[in-house]
Amino acid sequence: MKLKILVGTMTSTADYVAQAIQMDCTDLVSDIEVQLMDGLDIGIFDSAAEEDAIYLICSSTYGQGDVPDNARLLYDSLDAQPKFLGHVRYGVIALGDRTYLQTFCFGGKKFDERLQGLGAQRIGEVWCHDASAGTLPETEGAAWCRDWLALALSSTPSTETA
Repeated sequence: MKLKILVGTMTSTADYVAQAIQMDCTDLVSDIEVQLMDGLDIGIFDSAAEEDAIYLICSSTYGQGDVPDNARLLYDSLDAQPKFLGHVRYGVIALGDRTYLQTFCFGGKKFDERLQGLGAQRIGEVWCHDASAGTLPETEGAAWCRDWLALALSSTPSTETA
């Protein structure tokens, strides 16, 4: 299995979280690819089944609850070029600041809503990190991802025949 972490970020925090996961979780999944969302569109999900890949959306929240600038093309393409994504299994790490309660973690939550609307299968719940809590998103994100990967691996359809 391959884990593809797609990173939407303005200040690199989401990228740091993705890199921490890449370093910490290789004992669970040996092939972990971190990719900034710059220039990506819905086509990034085309080879999910062939590659036996699961996706982790790792996105900060920007402005008034928006996805980061580098994630805009991918996010917009999910609406502008819709196609059925039933073969896509994914999780979401949403970064935000609870002092902005009306838009807390909306960057990741918006991706989740669009992916579910296209039939993609979310594994587990969206994990939200609160920047105002004073905890390190890298440490907490890697710990959450270990549990999430265990869930993802236990729910992987078996391709072996008896």
